[in-house]
Amino acid sequence: MLLEFSVSNYRSIGEKQTLSLIPAPKQKDHEQNIILKNGKYRALNAIALYGANAGGKSNILMAMSLLNKIVRISARATSTTKLPYDPFLLREGWMNKPTEFEILFVIDENRYRYGFSFTADEIKQEWLFRKSAGREVSLFERENDTIDVSSGFKGSKKVLDAAVEATRANALFLSFCDMFNVEEAKQIMQWFKHFSMIDGLNTEMEEFKTVELWQKEEYRDKIKQYLSSVCLNIEDVDVIAKNFEETDLPADMPRDMRSLLAKQLQGSQGYAVFAKHRMYDMEMRPTVKTFSWKWEERESAGAKKALHLSGPILWALANGSVLIIDEIEAKLHPIMTLNTIDAFLSKESNPNNAQLIFATHDTNLLSFAKLRRDQIYFAEKNSWESTEIYSLSDFVYFGAKDGAFKSEKERPDTDKEKRYIEGRYGAIPALGNFQNFIRGIQWQPKEK
Repeated sequence: MLLEFSVSNYRSIGEKQTLSLIPAPKQKDHEQNIILKNGKYRALNAIALYGANAGGKSNILMAMSLLNKIVRISARATSTTKLPYDPFLLREGWMNKPTEFEILFVIDENRYRYGFSFTADEIKQEWLFRKSAGREVSLFERENDTIDVSSGFKGSKKVLDAAVEATRANALFLSFCDMFNVEEAKQIMQWFKHFSMIDGLNTEMEEFKTVELWQKEEYRDKIKQYLSSVCLNIEDVDVIAKNFEETDLPADMPRDMRSLLAKQLQGSQGYAVFAKHRMYDMEMRPTVKTFSWKWEERESAGAKKALHLSGPILWALANGSVLIIDEIEAKLHPIMTLNTIDAFLSKESNPNNAQLIFATHDTNLLSFAKLRRDQIYFAEKNSWESTEIYSLSDFVYFGAKDGAFKSEKERPDTDKEKRYIEGRYGAIPALGNFQNFIRGIQWQPKEK
């Protein structure tokens, strides 16, 4: 269960920004969207992030994905490997400050707070805290090359000392603890395994995950059900094993990646996905006959994306994972997007408490998705072009009412889509001069 994520000094993000999945107090709408773990930890099952183009919402999600990537591959890097340092560049002195990530999550009975800061060459700080029955306690704290491990960290002193000795300046101590089989570190790394991000504009590589799951009987019918639920008018789906050919790779894949994958997959078993459609007689009545064609050749862009996403979505729902999708609505009809989000909001389809975090421009969701106010976030750049995020539940209106000066929170039954389009929540494009641009265009008369 993910509770919070914080980031500072990364790409368009300057000062610390926190995306919280902890339910806001005193909100009673859509209480079914709250996950309860062990009777004491509460979290939201979805977060929607809105904002103008270039507002920084994708950078928030990329930061979450980057934290996960660094944690999972850190111990395998070499001593000369550069860290993916990409600081905020528009404020003097910040390009030399470290980037910082912190994440708050729950495993079984324990709440963990883990974070680190880094530059291109080294991990500057790293920390791990655990809270169980009582107060939060430190498991380890690191300052440059000094790592203080507490007796509360579950693992033998000899092994932990070896992990401290082995940890390089550009690597995470947590990752080395996992490599040295420290039990508590292994549990945490297992949690990060259930944390993934998808770029909604480029989903082709996710098809491999879908096909991998297709081989398992328990997923096959669910993939078919998902594709049927998003209104594709497909009778059936089939995956046929075949020898790999380079033409099986997406045509728009970057050339270098295509060449590398083609070499790696040469001689291996490939696959082809087929869509089966019902046929009709001369009077346009449905028959029992069907016709199959290759999915990638004749299905729409939306149908292709639905296929690509079906595996990762169903895997997340089955395993109670955290799934992050940028541009979730790209190439999809609004109803298809809504159905996908509803799969995470429904207790019936999401019994294992998976969580979905997505960025979108689809304002229809503000009206039709059953999202609480604390599940709607906005990303907007401030006066010095740094991204800031804030929740709809944070909005307070001040004014005179019944002869007194009062403050009111945004009501749950407010037309949120209308207010967002009107600019009341911010995080929309600033197009104030667009009409001047239109009036200022002077086209030359077209020659006859």
